[in-house]
Parts: sequence; structure tokens; C-alpha cells
Amino acid sequence: MAGRTARLVLLAGAAALASGSQGDREPVYRDCVHRCEERNCSGGALRHFRSRQPIYMSLAGWTCQDDCKYECMWVTVGLYLKEGHKVPQFHGKVSLNAWFWSTVFHTKDTDLTEKMDYFCASTVILHSIYLCCVRTVGLQHPAVASAFRALLLLMLTAHVSYLSLVRFDYGYNLAANVAIGLVNVVWWLAWCLRNRRRLPHVRKCMVVVLLLQGLSLLELLDFPPFFWVLDAHAIWHISTIPVHVLFFSFLEDDSLYLLKESEAKFKLD
Repeated sequence: MAGRTARLVLLAGAAALASGSQGDREPVYRDCVHRCEERNCSGGALRHFRSRQPIYMSLAGWTCQDDCKYECMWVTVGLYLKEGHKVPQFHGKVSLNAWFWSTVFHTKDTDLTEKMDYFCASTVILHSIYLCCVRTVGLQHPAVASAFRALLLLMLTAHVSYLSLVRFDYGYNLAANVAIGLVNVVWWLAWCLRNRRRLPHVRKCMVVVLLLQGLSLLELLDFPPFFWVLDAHAIWHISTIPVHVLFFSFLEDDSLYLLKESEAKFKLD
């Protein structure tokens, strides 16, 4: 048992370190990050960075390396667009980790793999709410997004601690995730409805939110597997694959819109 647990921990570490996105593997991006860190993240340049860094970003743990990754991400995006390529995805580790542990758990059901599956699923839901906060509020008020991120991390810590140290309560875990999911749905839908005329691509987001909410009913149902193979949980997993493809399409369109808006504002300045 100890040997199996050790192997799972090592696999988890590998999943966490893996680059789950095309953008992270792009040589231009990696070279840009390396040069930026050499130029800005040591000695006097690092002291200068820290002296001009807003307090809310410092409290949120935003480092010089994080700043380099962010700036180089947009440099790489600009090059992709200039060459007529699609915008690559960056930093897709949260979803990758959740799918990894879900696969491990459904392959081998143990106490460890079960907990990791549940905890990573909760993390994905909270991450979606955080993305919603950043998109709807954080672009204009970054301090609010940073404070909200700290609150979500506190909630996740409390949730995991209770299930790990007090009692692994399946009913509570389900109720907590459903409640968080409802907040996520209402927030995203409210923003989509308010911007549907100004931003046509938000209709994709609306479809995704409604589909995920409808498909989540499969998680609450329990029926004998079709052909003794596909139960409600398996069907839910299969059904969410095309939904996430559509959501990525929305994120791609929205990122292009924000990039064009930023370029237009830069020209005006």
C-alpha cells in the first residue's frame, strides 16, 4: 500500500509540473521568460520591480517571475496573431490535474485517489468562479479579484481540511459543490445577459453554462448502467468533453476581443 501511494504521489507531482498548454511549450515564450527573468528578477532590477509593485499584487503573491510569464504570454499571442495562427492556450494545469486524478480514481478506487478526485473537482469549480470574478470585476478592480482569490483559497482549505481531518461527509461535499456551482452559474449568466448585445461571443458562454447545469443533473441521478457499462456518472464525463471545447472557443474569442480593445486604447494613448 505504501509503495502504491508513493507512486501516486510521484505521478501527481509529474502532472502538476507538466505543461498542459501549447503556449507553455512554445520556444518563443520560454526564451522570452528566460530573458525577462535574467533582466528583471535579480539585483537592482528586482528591487525596482518590488518598489513599484502595487501592494495588492504583493499581498496576492505576484512575483517577478509571474510578471515575466504574463508579459511573455501576450508577446507570444501577438506573434501567433501576426502569423495568422490561432491563439494558443497557456497555463492549463488546474483542469489537467483534475482530469488526471479523475482518471486515476476511476482506474483504482482507494482512499487517497477518491479524496484527490473530489478535492480537484472542487478546485475546478472554485477556479471557474475566480475566472468569472476576474472577467467581470477584476479587469477594472484588480484588488477585488485578489481579495476574492484569497477568500476562495481559504474556503478550499477549510473544505479540504474538514473532509480530511474531521469526517469525509459525502452529503456535505455534494451540497457544497452544488452551492458553489449555482453561484458560478448565476454569476456567469448575469454577466452574459448584460453583455449579450455588445459582445455576441458571450452566447457561447451562455450555452456552456446552461449545458453544464443541465448535465450536472446526471451527477444527482442514479440508474443502472446502460449495457452494464455506462452509468450516469460515466455519461456525465463523456458529455462534458464537447462542452469544454465550446468554452475554450468562448475564451479564445473573448481574449481576442480584449486584445483588440487593449490595442485600440494603446493607440489612443
